[in-house]
Amino acid sequence: MFAKLDELEQQYQQLESDLSDPEIFSHQEKYRKLSRSHSELAPIIKTYREYRRVEAEMGENRELLSDRDPDIRELAQLEVDRLEQDKGRLLEELRLLLLPKDPLDEKNIIMEIRAGTGGEEAALFAADLFRMYSRYAEDRNWKVEILNVHETGSGGLKEVIASIAGNRVYSRLKYESGVHRVQRVPETESQGRVHTSAVTVAILPEAEEVDLKIDPNDLRVDVFRASGPGGQSVNTTDSAVRVTHVPTGIVVSCQDEKSQHKNKAKAMKVLRSRLLKLYEEEQKRELDESRRAQVGSGDRSERIRTYNFPQSRVTDHRINLTMYNLESILQGQMDQIIDPLIQNFQAQALHEAQAA
Repeated sequence: MFAKLDELEQQYQQLESDLSDPEIFSHQEKYRKLSRSHSELAPIIKTYREYRRVEAEMGENRELLSDRDPDIRELAQLEVDRLEQDKGRLLEELRLLLLPKDPLDEKNIIMEIRAGTGGEEAALFAADLFRMYSRYAEDRNWKVEILNVHETGSGGLKEVIASIAGNRVYSRLKYESGVHRVQRVPETESQGRVHTSAVTVAILPEAEEVDLKIDPNDLRVDVFRASGPGGQSVNTTDSAVRVTHVPTGIVVSCQDEKSQHKNKAKAMKVLRSRLLKLYEEEQKRELDESRRAQVGSGDRSERIRTYNFPQSRVTDHRINLTMYNLESILQGQMDQIIDPLIQNFQAQALHEAQAA
C-alpha cells in the first residue's frame, strides 16, 4: 500500500509542476484534465503526508521514553499513545481513499418514484418522498427537472420521473433504490388504524450519448394527445411521445411539454439511463452472479427503509439504523441517513478488498 502511495505522491508532484506551467492555460482541455486528476489525488496525498508527520512525531517521542527525567518520560508516553490513535485513524482513512472509485459517482441521475401497494395512501407518500428529495437537492444546490409525472386528484403521485443534476449526485443518492415503506393513519381512516403502504424508488445514473449509442432502427416512436387527471384534454395536438426500445421492450412516455420535440428529448434521456442501467446489471451478472443482490443495485423487491409516522421513526433495514426524527428527514435533512450508509458500504468494500 505504501509503495502505491509513494507512486501517487510522485504523480501528484508532477501534476503540480505541469499546472504551474503558464503554457498550460492555452490548452483548456488538457488543463481541465490535469486539474481533475490533481483534485482526485489531493485528499489522498494530504492524508498520506499527515500520516508520515504523525509517524515522525512518534519516533521523536519514543526517543524521549528513555530520558532520565520521569516527567519527560510520562509526557512522552502520553504523546505516543495519542499519536498511535491518530496513526490508526489515518491508516483507515488511507485504505478507504485507495478503494476503487465508482466511475458513475460523478454523474447526474434519473430518479423514478412510483406508488406501490396501498392505493391513494401510497400515492400521497410518493409525493412526500419526492418533496423530501427535492428539498435535499435544493440544500445541495442541485437542479431538479421533472421529466414525467402522473398525479392523482388528491395531490398524490402515481409516478414521477425527474432528473437531478449537480456535484456528485449519484454518489449521494445511489443507495436510495428500493422499496420505501410507510406506516401511518390515512386521512380517510375514521377509526385511527395504522395502514402500511409502499413506494418504489429507482436511481439511475444519467446516460449521455457518449455513454451509450442507440440504433435508431431499434426505436418505435408513437405520438398521442396528452391528458391529465380524470382524462381531461391538456393539449389539442398530439404532443405526447411514447418511445419503445424494441430489443428490450423498455417503454418511456413523456407528456409534460407542449412541444413534441421536447417530450421526445426527455423520453430519450430516460431511455438512455434505463438502458445503461440494464446493460450494467447484465455485465455484473456475467462477472459475478452473487453480486446481483447487493444494496443499491436498483432491485425494487427489496424493502430498504420504513417511515413510521405514529412513532416519528425512520429505520434503514440494511444497516439497522433507527432514528426518531422523521419530520426533519422528510424536510430534506437526509445526510443523517446517507452518511452512515456510505460509511457502511465503504467499510464493506474495504473488508472485501482486504479479504481478496
